[in-house]
Amino acid sequence: MYTLDQTERFEQEIRKSRFLAIACPIDTEADAKARLAEVSDPSANHNCWAWRIGQAYRFSDDGEPSGTAGKPILQAIDGQALDRTLVVVTRWFGGILLGSGGLIRAYGGTAALCLRAAAKTEYVERATLAVSLGFSDLALVRARLAALPGLLMDDEAFHESGARLVFRVPAEQAEETSRLVIDLTSGRAEFGA
Repeated sequence: MYTLDQTERFEQEIRKSRFLAIACPIDTEADAKARLAEVSDPSANHNCWAWRIGQAYRFSDDGEPSGTAGKPILQAIDGQALDRTLVVVTRWFGGILLGSGGLIRAYGGTAALCLRAAAKTEYVERATLAVSLGFSDLALVRARLAALPGLLMDDEAFHESGARLVFRVPAEQAEETSRLVIDLTSGRAEFGA
């Protein structure tokens, strides 16, 4: 799976109708709703959209015939293995009817071209771990954690007997990383808030 690095725009004209696709990275459904409200153009004839966050997804045809806009946009998102992505395709009607097949190609194609041009990063699901350590264990644990691929250190706070580390690791490595810290500290490390 991939996610967008930043917002991307793509515009094209199809049989005198103007189509503008805006693809945005999102994190939550509330984020999707806020971005949708922000990028939709009330002066346009249609603001059709789709988003996906993991297994959750939504789409809307916004007045176009059912299945001719939102679903093709979602298929463009899925076709490029994107997650945490919102695409809004805005249409200004040019006077020529496109028919159902034409609308599906126009909306899905505009979304796909926009997404193809966008910068993407592989998305890695991460688990957050928090551990309290004594000063005697801190240097060794910090050094071993720094050597782990994909680990992101979020916080290091000192207290009277040691430090509290908060870090994120790829989700599939969370249990293994926890065991490593427990082994390095001979069970003295305390996980949790």
